[in-house]
Amino acid sequence: MSRYAFQLPDLGEGTVSAEIVNWLVKPGDQVHEGQPIAEMSTEKAVVELPSPVTGTVISLAGQPGDAIAVGAELIAFEQGAAASTAGAADSTGQQAAPSAAATVRAAAPAGSSHAKSGNGHDVSAIDTTRVRASPATRRRAREAGVDLAQVAGTGPRGRIQPDDLNQLLAVRSEARSPAPAERSVLRNVPDTEEVKVIGVRRVIAQRMSAAKRSIPHFSYVEEVDVTELEALRVHLNRDPRFEQSRLTLLPFIVKAVARALERFPQCNALYDDARETIVRYRAMHAGIATQTKDGLKVPVVRNAQTLSLQELAAEIRRVSEAARTNRARREELTGSTITITSLGKLGGIASTPVINAPEMAIIGVNRMSERPVVHHGAIAVRQIMNLSSSFDHRFVDGFDAAAMIQVVKELLEHPATIFITP
Repeated sequence: MSRYAFQLPDLGEGTVSAEIVNWLVKPGDQVHEGQPIAEMSTEKAVVELPSPVTGTVISLAGQPGDAIAVGAELIAFEQGAAASTAGAADSTGQQAAPSAAATVRAAAPAGSSHAKSGNGHDVSAIDTTRVRASPATRRRAREAGVDLAQVAGTGPRGRIQPDDLNQLLAVRSEARSPAPAERSVLRNVPDTEEVKVIGVRRVIAQRMSAAKRSIPHFSYVEEVDVTELEALRVHLNRDPRFEQSRLTLLPFIVKAVARALERFPQCNALYDDARETIVRYRAMHAGIATQTKDGLKVPVVRNAQTLSLQELAAEIRRVSEAARTNRARREELTGSTITITSLGKLGGIASTPVINAPEMAIIGVNRMSERPVVHHGAIAVRQIMNLSSSFDHRFVDGFDAAAMIQVVKELLEHPATIFITP
């Protein structure tokens, strides 16, 4: 029998680490090659990892919420005739040590010429003085100010297990615990629930915080009379040709924005912060903000400017559904150049959408409702909808932002002009 260490593979898009969302196996489980073992979250998507081998799980590298570096050990298996009984965890979560015959795969010290990369390759020289712990445990110790050299490891060859660190932190916490009256009021409130922020929700939190910290937002709200547009939408939906792709207002809005971007290319761009360079795009790759059970995702409709109304409606529906059901591929969740966000009937009167960095602009679609307005010199009831937009004020001047939205407004209020080729 032998020990097989499965290292976190490169999940694409320049990923250097991924977060454990959920373990689908536990120590002691028998798994087969190809069986799902873990759900990992990158900045773009949640990925289900299959087992590379058949064997018994003997150790897991971390807990949900822990970040694992690409190339670091994620899970270890025992293979061979004795795999059915070896490596099972006891009731305390301690893992049985592999037999002396097991082949150990470990990382050589930095700069060592003996290390070999990739799964399934032994290291010809092992540093026996190095503290042994997973990347997740090292990170937790570093954040807690703990010297791992002072922690007694109970794992194979003295490896520090997550529970070893947990016990030390628990002792420290107890020693420093304040009197009941001094404790956080939130921890004394009955009927409360603590929810750990992990996975897509944590990525959203980090990206939103970064966007608000680094991007000075300029917000602009404009009222749009969509009475004629809504009449056109209803009329087209009676046409059998649209039976398979029923129209909402969103495809019309995407087409109008695509037309406006022809005149305002600075709004269809990304800012490369590392190179301090604005990258303008000729094609419009429309991000469609989509609410899912995991949080907000932004699947992409590529080359939206080239699609017909029917094609746009079908593609918006397809990528949105793929995002909601976690079937969207990584490439379908990356590469947008401008984002359209809409809460439909919950859209409110106005909003202040946060830019989907590194984009330069986001268009928010608010609720359509009947309102009394002055129309051709008389009071009339019209279908009115607001557009709430945000722009990166470092590179998009307020005048240009307002002018772009005015062009979109003009196109939506006279919908035939959306389809007229200049």
